[in-house]
Amino acid sequence: FKRERKALPAMALHANTSALTAIANDYDYSDVFVRQIEAFGRPGDVLIGLSTSGKSANVLKALDYAKKKGLKTIGFTGRKADTMSSLCDVLLSVPSEDTPRIQEVHMLWGHIICGLVEDGLFDERK
Repeated sequence: FKRERKALPAMALHANTSALTAIANDYDYSDVFVRQIEAFGRPGDVLIGLSTSGKSANVLKALDYAKKKGLKTIGFTGRKADTMSSLCDVLLSVPSEDTPRIQEVHMLWGHIICGLVEDGLFDERK
């Protein structure tokens, strides 16, 4: 992220368009993340689910599956997140219903988390 360091494993589950298309066609669009977590997720891994509305079926299903499989779950959402809150070990909710503002805050939180992970794992001052 900000420092020269050894690589860490991470996957953006939305980025593989071939997998998304195949899973959506062969199963259901609500399974596009669950199927990937089934293949790659391991207990102790962390899943970060983003849903501006807190109601995205594919994100909710992924958080539920990940939690049952032993992954830690973090949710980023907007103001209304009743369903999402029960599926997340940590829920970060923007007190707004303005989609662009919510997404801007989510980006900021992502950068903050990356910085904290780097500091926690690679800070030589410890």
